[in-house]
Amino acid sequence: MTTRVARMRRPYGRNRRALRSRRLAPYAFVLPFVVLFLGFSVYPLVYTFRLSFTSWSGSGAARWVGWDNYTYLLTNAGFWSSLANSAVLWLLIVPAQLVVALLAAVLLNNAKLRMRGFYRTTALVPFVTPLVAMAQVWIVVFDTEYGAVNGALNLFGLPDVDWLTSTTWAKPTLALLFVWKTTGFAVVILLSGLQSIPASVYEAAELDGASRTRQLVSITVPLVRRVIMFLVVMQTLAVFQMFAEPFVVTDGGPYGSTTTAGLFLYNHISRSDLGTGAANSFLLVVLVMALSLLFVRLLRERE
Repeated sequence: MTTRVARMRRPYGRNRRALRSRRLAPYAFVLPFVVLFLGFSVYPLVYTFRLSFTSWSGSGAARWVGWDNYTYLLTNAGFWSSLANSAVLWLLIVPAQLVVALLAAVLLNNAKLRMRGFYRTTALVPFVTPLVAMAQVWIVVFDTEYGAVNGALNLFGLPDVDWLTSTTWAKPTLALLFVWKTTGFAVVILLSGLQSIPASVYEAAELDGASRTRQLVSITVPLVRRVIMFLVVMQTLAVFQMFAEPFVVTDGGPYGSTTTAGLFLYNHISRSDLGTGAANSFLLVVLVMALSLLFVRLLRERE
């Protein structure tokens, strides 16, 4: 009798173990991501927030200073000037880049276009090229005395332009570098959105007599609105973090006109003022999050 009961219990026990394994399997697959996310995202953010209330040079004990770092930054003209420079660069970069990238994506999405694969690959070449190399090319091309751009202007009898050494032209020159570097990424993202639109929608529009411009405005743009807003958020984050471009090309000059928020943050770190740098970085995180939420809210209202 005892042996019979034991035989009846064994399958039941194995079923319980198998059921428990199936329940734990999803958590086991997710666990590596959770560990990496906590270790490389959450912990640095919490540590930076704590460090922002201290004065620390990278060695020795950190000294607690409370809100002094935030008070210093919020009353510092250089901090607000860096944000203003980043905002101007955003206005110069994001709207123009979205228009260029959308038109390029529509053109490359045309099935009748020959060598589409070649053109798509070419569009990505600037994006995968090392930024420092691109910046060095920019310095040579836009040099006031020996640059190719001023050389082309002289052929038409136009005077030289101080592209990198005047407060008027330094920001547009940096903005052009950023647009040249990252537009290929925007084109690829928009292409993925365009390819999700059924061809029957455009066929119906053509039967109704809609022109290509009308299709672009009334069909393409509304249907890829989410992709466009995603790009706006990503490029906003990239512009306010911009560091390598002004650091290599203009070193923040002339007269601080290209000192972006990212370069201003780096200046604190290079001086080993890590507490102020942490406060600066946390303020940038809050600013970018607020802008991202604003863009998402605008998207929802239009939908």
